[in-house]
Order: sequence, then structure tokens, then C-alpha cells
Amino acid sequence: MPRNAEVIRQWNILREIEASHWTTINELARKMEVTTRTIRRDLEALQVAGFPLFDELIEGKRHWKLDARPLKLLGNVGFTLSELCALYFSRTVLEALSGTPFSQDLHNAFLKLETVLTPRMRQFLDRLPTVLQAKSEPIKKKIIDSGKLEETVAKLLDATLRRRQTTISYHSFSSNRTKEYLVEPYRLVYAEGGLYLVAYVPEYAEMRTFATERVKHLSLLDTTFEQMQGLSQELFSHSLGINQGKPESVKIEFTDRVAPYVREREWHPSQRISEHPDGSVSLSLQVCLDRALTRWILGFGPLARVVSPSHLAERIVGELEGARERYALQADLDIENNTKKQDSSDHSVSSMPNGPDTSKEEGP
Repeated sequence: MPRNAEVIRQWNILREIEASHWTTINELARKMEVTTRTIRRDLEALQVAGFPLFDELIEGKRHWKLDARPLKLLGNVGFTLSELCALYFSRTVLEALSGTPFSQDLHNAFLKLETVLTPRMRQFLDRLPTVLQAKSEPIKKKIIDSGKLEETVAKLLDATLRRRQTTISYHSFSSNRTKEYLVEPYRLVYAEGGLYLVAYVPEYAEMRTFATERVKHLSLLDTTFEQMQGLSQELFSHSLGINQGKPESVKIEFTDRVAPYVREREWHPSQRISEHPDGSVSLSLQVCLDRALTRWILGFGPLARVVSPSHLAERIVGELEGARERYALQADLDIENNTKKQDSSDHSVSSMPNGPDTSKEEGP
């Protein structure tokens, strides 16, 4: 049995004990669909790991319980001032998740942290956001507006942890239609201002990414699945965004004007930079040719040029030509509208009885 399957089952055991307050080994074995011997080993492993599990004999049956305050010893440890500063800075970073289903939990967690601070400490630490900040990503409106999303995410987390096959009704922007999928959820990813489900789709025998706010309906099935080794280990590893695909060799030239900016960042682990005598640089990557790559290249405007592959260069040229045509069309419309306004103005002036009186008034 894969190691991660054991970890997920033990995590589910913790959640089950916490939710039911008291439960028996037989009940756990039935819900986890394993033998009581396996459950006993799991409980022992969790206790060795330090989780505060204990059992008690009730009406002749041994029941298991999780301490209601599993981290109560944290209060005896204490935080140094620098550790509190680090936590408060992390708060500004985590607030970038505002609008997601986790925002309220994060808010509540920091409220509890604030209760142990003295007024002077809070006054000092509350100044940190003025000197240390994290800029939030643009958040998808549906993530903010839809209360249904929290329920969807909760079900997907449950399906992922319990490895339950799931049917979803999903609206695709690319095809502009809603389709039913049978999926095997692997994980949820927060990126680019949204939550995404990464799942294996048996119908296509491949991993696919779904925006959670576009899941119209979902049902958790009783059937379970075994994760395929290696499929979920390197998610999006070949993309500058949140896409998947076969990597290709890409080479891009950047002018000397933007070369320092390109040089100082790691855009992708595969990157290689070559210097040129005129100060320009070439960046080589092994990435998939997805929308994220196209948007990134276009963001440099005339300061970047795709050297290879040729079909990527052609795609960029097509995007630039399309943009030029749209701007040219708008410019033509503006000229036409201005001409019509001028013609209308000239007609109004010429239609006056004797034309406008342009003579200067002379004195006596």
C-alpha cells in the first residue's frame, strides 16, 4: 500500500474521532473500510506521533477520544517578539487569500492570537502592516460573491482526503458549455486569485484542472480510487501558470533595457541565461506552450522576441497583429467620429443668418 494512502487514512481517523467525540475501533474500521488490526496500528502510530488520543471504557466498550485542546501546551511555550513579528507579517501574506473559503478561519485564528497580547504589544505589532505588506492577487468575483463555493470546496476536500470518485457538472469557458465529468480528486490549489481542483479524468486518461467556482453541481460517490504514483507529484511543473502539458524547448531574447530585470529572477527552474555583448540576454526554458507563457511574453512588448520554436513565435505575432488591428479599428472610429462632429459644427456655423459676426467692435 502506498505510504501516502496510510497518511491520508490516519488523517481521516483523526477527523472522525474529533467529529464524533467518542468512537470505537469497530466503527472506525467500518468507516475506513479496513480491519480492526489496521485501525489499532494507526491509532498507535498517531499516539507515537504526539497526537493526544486516549481511550476510556464505557458500558463495556472501549471508546477513543481526541483532546479538545490538542495544542494547549503551546500556551506554555511562549513566542519571542521576533516570532510574533514574523506571524504578523505572515498575516499580511495570508490576507491575500481574502475572499476564499479560508478567509474567515484565518481571521478567527489571528483574533485568538491577539487575545494573548498586551495592549502595548498589539499597538506595536499593528504598525507592521504599514511597513510590511503583501499585494493581493486579483480575486475572481464568484469567489467573493458565491456562498455556495464554501460547500463545494468542503465536499472536494472530503473527496480528496477519502479518495472518493466524484461526478461534477462543469462549465468550460473554452467550449462555452456545461459537461458532466467523473473525476478522481487529487488536490486543491490556490493560484491566480482562485481555487482550482486538480483531478484525474478516467474518460480521457489524464489529469485536468477545474476552476472550483465553475463547478455547478457535484456528487460524492461511494466508489473509491487509488492514486497513481507520480501523477500528482509535479503539478504544473512545466508551466509558468496553472496548466499542464508536454514541455518544449523555448528560447527568448530580451533587449539590454530589460535584461537586468530578466536576469535577477528565476522564472522557471529549467531556465538558462546567455549573455550577449550588446547587453541583451537570451533565456532558455523547458515549458509547455500554454496561455500563461503567451501572456508572459506579451507582457514585455517590444523588449522580447521569441527565437524558437517558430510556431510559438508565429503565435505571438498573431496576438500582436490582432492587438494592432483592434487599436487601428478604434483609431479609425475615433477619426470618423471626430470628423462627423467637425462637419456638424461647421454646418451649424454656416447655417446662421448672415454667418458669424467676426468684426471687432470699434470705439467711438
